[in-house]
Amino acid sequence: MVVIASDHAGFPLKEEIIETYFKKNGIEYIDAGCYSPERYDYALSAQKACDMVIAGKADKAILVCGTGVGISMAANKVKGIRAACCSDYFSAKYTRLHNDANALCFGARVVGAGLAIELVDVFLNTEFEGGRHATRVDQIMRIEKGEKVYE
Repeated sequence: MVVIASDHAGFPLKEEIIETYFKKNGIEYIDAGCYSPERYDYALSAQKACDMVIAGKADKAILVCGTGVGISMAANKVKGIRAACCSDYFSAKYTRLHNDANALCFGARVVGAGLAIELVDVFLNTEFEGGRHATRVDQIMRIEKGEKVYE
């Protein structure tokens, strides 16, 4: 299960992803808003979607705002979320392989629908590699808890 959410700037692209990728590929999803192009702040959508991931209602989140930056910053404030703002295929793939990211963020004013769908596809279909990367993810999670990871 994947949760998808956006602010008003990302709304049209969110809808495009739902129609041309999720529905056509039979992917189960939760639409966590927003539900129109009326002004809606990205922090609201980010927190709602990320809370669903943390609660186990979804495995991953797809988050869209104008640039992808604001919604990723808000998402990363939710404990347990590792959100990455990506606008290229390589970054979207390797944030799963090496960082075990559970939220993909991008900007509707930065990427078009075709690229956005490629990013979503590679993000959802790439498994975490583990190994030496698990140590680094653990360090990130320890920093989140306020622990020092350096000497």
